[in-house]
Amino acid sequence: MKAAFLGLTQSGKSTLVSAISGRPAAPMGATDAQEVMVSVPDQRLDWLTGLYQPKKTVHATIDCVDLPGLSFADDHGRAAARRLLNQWRTADMFVIVLRAFDNPSVPAYRDRVDPRRDLDELKTELLLADLELVATRIERLEKQVHKPSKTQARDKAEYALQLKLQEAIEAEQPIRSVVADQAGPEMEIIRALNFLTLKPMMVVVNAGEDQLDKTFELSDAAEGMEVITLCATLESELAALDADSRREFMDAMGLTESAAQKFVQSCYRTLGLISFLTVGTDEVRAWPIEAGTSAHDAAGKVHSDIKRGFIRAETMAYDDLKALGDEKAVKAAGKMRLEGKAYTVADGDIINFRFNV
Repeated sequence: MKAAFLGLTQSGKSTLVSAISGRPAAPMGATDAQEVMVSVPDQRLDWLTGLYQPKKTVHATIDCVDLPGLSFADDHGRAAARRLLNQWRTADMFVIVLRAFDNPSVPAYRDRVDPRRDLDELKTELLLADLELVATRIERLEKQVHKPSKTQARDKAEYALQLKLQEAIEAEQPIRSVVADQAGPEMEIIRALNFLTLKPMMVVVNAGEDQLDKTFELSDAAEGMEVITLCATLESELAALDADSRREFMDAMGLTESAAQKFVQSCYRTLGLISFLTVGTDEVRAWPIEAGTSAHDAAGKVHSDIKRGFIRAETMAYDDLKALGDEKAVKAAGKMRLEGKAYTVADGDIINFRFNV
């Protein structure tokens, strides 16, 4: 799972990535993307580790890509930003970081702190980048659709779809508003093109410490996106503390969860992800999957051989295990289940796959 962080210059994006990952922030003026792996905080794994005492505990991870700050203030900046966006079309989602904090020593983009304006500008540029790609495809398809070939029917279908996408973008509508069915035939046609405005997106408002209780009115501009508010500078300071000091500091500031926890939960919701768990004395592990995944496909997440030789999924809910204390008690209470291939895995399911290859 790869989350690309987008933000205008001086948005505090790199500080936020540092706070979430615990790694040093990218140097000021960096021109290359910085990638860091972020462990997904999961208190369930902490409790299961105490119960099973495994040799190792493996958290789910998110690959966070800190893209250089974008500027569309002139043609040079716009061209550089467009090249960068095109390089990261393969990201699974975009995290849009908006500056709301005021700091005279950090010049504001276009000389004004305005998160709503910045969001509108970023959305427009993503649309324009997609429009360029659509126009290129239309130009190419116009030459192909009249030539008899094995792909002529598909070319005609794509041509009609690209015209529809062009119309939507020109009306300032993202492609995801046109192609909503992830499993539909239209998605199958354009999936490989990796349109930017087809990606799931979330918004992080980077506020000052004195703005954490403030509501930023972005609902119409951020339609379809989850919006969370964080103070990247504060969270970066928290990340540098040891666990006890961090807890005391958070209590003093009235914070109930860290930036990493808040961010990851929002990422999971944005991507429609859940986690199932595997346990044992060798390893306790969280496995991220899309909500609605079958037990058969979840088995393949662990290993292709397990999916190929799938027999049953021995399943119990984490909440049942924690309430009852151990597996023996879960079985005695009739809470251990044997599920088939078609079973839809639920968040927090603890699964032991039975298989034969």
